[in-house]
Amino acid sequence: MDILFLTQDTGKILGPIAKYVLGPILNYIFVFLNWIKIPNVGLAIILFTIVIYLLLMPLTIKQQKFSKLQQKMQPELQAIQKKYKDKKDQASQMAMNQETQEVYAKYGVSPTGSCVQLLIQMPILFALYRVIYAIPAYVTQIGDTFRVLADKIISTDKGQFIINAGDDMKSVATAVRQFQGRIDSNLSNGIVDVLNKTSSTDMIRLSEHYDLSGLTYQGKQILSTYNASGNVTTRGLLDTYNNFLGINIGNTPLDTIKTAWSAAHYLLVLGAILVPVLAAVTQWLNVKLAPQAANNNSNANDQAAQMQSSMKAMNTFMPLFSAFICFSLPMGLGIYWIAGAVVRCIQQVLINKHIDKLDIDEEIKKNVEKRNKRLQKAGIDPSTITANANRQTRTVERLTKMKEENEAKVREATESYSKKSSGGSIAAKANLVKEYNERNNK
Repeated sequence: MDILFLTQDTGKILGPIAKYVLGPILNYIFVFLNWIKIPNVGLAIILFTIVIYLLLMPLTIKQQKFSKLQQKMQPELQAIQKKYKDKKDQASQMAMNQETQEVYAKYGVSPTGSCVQLLIQMPILFALYRVIYAIPAYVTQIGDTFRVLADKIISTDKGQFIINAGDDMKSVATAVRQFQGRIDSNLSNGIVDVLNKTSSTDMIRLSEHYDLSGLTYQGKQILSTYNASGNVTTRGLLDTYNNFLGINIGNTPLDTIKTAWSAAHYLLVLGAILVPVLAAVTQWLNVKLAPQAANNNSNANDQAAQMQSSMKAMNTFMPLFSAFICFSLPMGLGIYWIAGAVVRCIQQVLINKHIDKLDIDEEIKKNVEKRNKRLQKAGIDPSTITANANRQTRTVERLTKMKEENEAKVREATESYSKKSSGGSIAAKANLVKEYNERNNK
């Protein structure tokens, strides 16, 4: 649908992933929930998150296996680093790199082994966030429902009441600033995006101004109607979509706390507070369950220590930061964070059990066999590469040793001639060194 496309992410990397992969999955999940008479965005987000993380689980397991192998390789890698710690010449650096490559080859892995999994997963997870943040753009039924409201608004005053909203309708004004570019390029899509981020309180004001209360989609009323006490008399489609355990997940926790407190609905206040709190707690549990990189060198350098300290601070800060920003974002995003963190925690427990039972030696053997097959497929003899690598390493080591021996001879000779000619002039000492060098160069 071309009309809906402009509200979707148009990035060159995340856009296609969101449009052609993740968006259709979420749409099918919502269609299924609607078919079984539970058209609920919160439940759709939870199921969507579970499905995506299950699809990514093989990559996660590969990444964790690599981390386990890295722990086993670490003593050998650190021994190489220690061996060449004070040797900065080119020959020594080449030897260090070659020996490091041999360790990775021995275990049948690549130095960039974990990066490949991350490079695949990160765009998918970022696109996942984009899809959930703009659900009407990817879930046809929800987008079409909002479209009915947008068409009525545009036909009334081309959305000017919305576009010129002030702080008395803060959620509307904030959304207008955020989506100004979309409003300018495609008014209908821009209005849909703004309505998707409008709080329930502000939606009531828009409904009164534009007379939206009687609008329907597929024969069902879109917006809820309220009595004089402010209680719902008829629940509309949008509130049905967004109602999750009695909470409207289209609202922010701050908006919900404010309106629920004034109406003395204290259970809603508690629910709104729990969303950001649970988002922080579950992410903190993720950090605790995640495998920690082993450091087998008690004399780790300052740079490594600083990096570990920074990571520890980041792991503490991020859950707290998530709770803070979660208060000002729609609770649907908070539910996504909670669902994602819970799924990752369960995954991590299962993966940890799997990894603990793993026969590392057998895994190394499999990795080496896979590596050799890849090389053979490319027309390369693995044994030749190993022999060449070993020969190159021996050559570099021999050159390094010769250089060190020559430097030692020069130092020894210089000291010897200096002692013998202690009473002579500087020029005489220089001539003696020159004569020695000439003899050694013949």
